[in-house]
Amino acid sequence: MKTLVIGANGQIGQQLCALAAEDGLPIRAMLRRAEQAPWFSDRGIESVIADLEGDFRQAAEGCTEILFTAGSGPGTGADKTLLIDLLGAIRAMDLADAMAMRRFIMVSALRAEEPMQAPEALRPYAAAKYAADRLLRLARTPHLILKPGKLTNEAASGRLTTDPTSVSHITVSRANVALALREVLLRPELNQAEFDLLDGNTPVEQLFS
Repeated sequence: MKTLVIGANGQIGQQLCALAAEDGLPIRAMLRRAEQAPWFSDRGIESVIADLEGDFRQAAEGCTEILFTAGSGPGTGADKTLLIDLLGAIRAMDLADAMAMRRFIMVSALRAEEPMQAPEALRPYAAAKYAADRLLRLARTPHLILKPGKLTNEAASGRLTTDPTSVSHITVSRANVALALREVLLRPELNQAEFDLLDGNTPVEQLFS
């Protein structure tokens, strides 16, 4: 079993890949540019160069699941949001279906089901996440959707919650999201489920129990 990590060079993706490598979890980091590869090879992480906007089927050969944590980033316009966060996700889902993968793990966003309630500048991103999540629920591949809140760069506490009503904030550190994703990789039986993710009080090892 091997996980293709799409968006591996992102802030969450890098941290997740490093954690997975420490645990000996079989992953393959999908990278857009060759100059990104040394960071991964230095840590013993398998990588492949492929473009989410192009043909990336070969990147998934031999993988049994996809973890999608790619994002167009805050500095791009709505066009890239459409091509990466929505169309890229759809194409990855289609590939997972075509290759009969056992699971598709989506990193979405808190409250993605209400995109028009997001701040105006974030509505294209929220709408892309909403549409991608909705289509993933209809895919043949078993799915798992994680919905982090507002991301911060705080250090990992190892404690989160999946219940937004239990805390008075909507934030979660990228490091904690990476820990939650590692926990998901350790639980191949966890699918057909959706979880909000916020910093909280539950140890990550107990988060999905």
